Amino acid sequence: MSRIASRVSATAVALSLSLSALHAQTTGVTHGVRPARLVIRGATIVDGNGTPARGPQDIVIENGVITQVVPIDPVAMRRGTAKRPTADAMIDATGKFVLPGLINAHAHIQSNRSGQSLDGWDYNLKLWLANGITTAREVGAETNAGSIALREKAARNEIVSPRLVIYPQFWSEEGRNVKTPADARAHIRRLKALGADGIKFGGIDRDLMEAAYDEAHKLNLPTAHHIGVEETTAWDEVAFGGRSIEHWYGVPDAAIKDKRQSFPSDYNYLDETDRFRWAGRLWREADPAILDSLLTAMVKAKVTWVPTLDIYEASRDLQRAQTQPWYKDYLHPALENYFKPDPANHGSYFIGWSTTDEVYWKENYRIWMATLRSFERKGGIIGCGDDAGFIYQMYGFGLIREMELHAEAGFHPLKVIEHCTGNNAKILGMEDKIGRVRAGWLADLIIVDGNPLENLKVLYPVLQTQLKDGKEVRAGIEWTIKDGIPYSVPTLTDEIKAIVAKARAR
Repeated sequence: MSRIASRVSATAVALSLSLSALHAQTTGVTHGVRPARLVIRGATIVDGNGTPARGPQDIVIENGVITQVVPIDPVAMRRGTAKRPTADAMIDATGKFVLPGLINAHAHIQSNRSGQSLDGWDYNLKLWLANGITTAREVGAETNAGSIALREKAARNEIVSPRLVIYPQFWSEEGRNVKTPADARAHIRRLKALGADGIKFGGIDRDLMEAAYDEAHKLNLPTAHHIGVEETTAWDEVAFGGRSIEHWYGVPDAAIKDKRQSFPSDYNYLDETDRFRWAGRLWREADPAILDSLLTAMVKAKVTWVPTLDIYEASRDLQRAQTQPWYKDYLHPALENYFKPDPANHGSYFIGWSTTDEVYWKENYRIWMATLRSFERKGGIIGCGDDAGFIYQMYGFGLIREMELHAEAGFHPLKVIEHCTGNNAKILGMEDKIGRVRAGWLADLIIVDGNPLENLKVLYPVLQTQLKDGKEVRAGIEWTIKDGIPYSVPTLTDEIKAIVAKARAR
């Protein structure tokens, strides 16, 4: 053997010994039970701040909080002198990736669709956890008081659920009686007293918006605005200090020279086929110079953007949306029924949808995605949300698809992960608690067998088959950890399948 070959062989043996020393059998970990001390050993960490992967490192969790993130010295490992943290509960993450728990910044908690039961909350909440979501900002679904009660149970870990942040819909319940700015202020105070974490706005007139936002600022209630084709646009978000723009209406229409899209004479906004068909022609009408100045103003005013690219994808490729592979095992029949084209269901507008509509929507996406890149280059904060429960998007699965679409828009996978972790934490005002793998932060983490920087599909709870060293291997999220509680993703998916199978049999 040559001297060079001998050195290469010795190095390979040393590396093999070093890697084998990293391995620590997963022990003492029970699904849904928080250990007093948990150590995740040998992880490659992708933090929520956009920095490159780092590893191997050990992560120490005590009473639901990350207390240490310890880099492993390979030289000390080879010499047998490395001091590694230990615990009765340990997860071996050697060769695996650990990310902050994903945050869904535009989510809906739903227990029924179109009057049909989803068999309680478990289906929705467990799908979120199975897709690595440890925090969800609920923006206006079902009853406010019911959502807040659910939030408290989740906070006490009395139910299997991500952490919930509740933004009641401004126009729900007593909000329907708001007619004057004074009414708007009173309603904001009522929602604050109810326990809201923030307020979700839909279309609203300017005088009511100004009063409501002013009152919300006084009460430290952040806002999330689904701008419609209304009197207000993104310029009003800038003027009145909005926290986040949801989806994208209000941005391109604010950049049209004539201040209004060129609708046909028979257009009816309340006819959703009309609404979504012509929405697909909106971005092409935005004036680039005005749009650029708007994005600059949004960044200066610290208005963030949660685009929910996934929720409109059926508009550009209906067949793909209707045949997603996870429908077979995970689509609840009540949700499946809601997705069918039906004017009675919001977002079920695909009656007479055509190739022409899809072509316009493909162009819409190209301009929209370029605008998002420009917004971030200027310093804007982009978040991740899926708006699932509508338009062929399932809870949890929609957020992973959202991440893939952020990658399609041209963002590096490290930035995509930052959008769904660190950026979302900033949008929620929780950047000192979640969204990072850092000592002092809450232990919200996901452990992934597979490299999400190479393939975001490994974040889906449906196991992926990958080639590694010429061999087929299975990849996917193994554990979702929320508040230091480890949830086995295979166990969660089995439970979800059972809910769906029972509902279908019924």
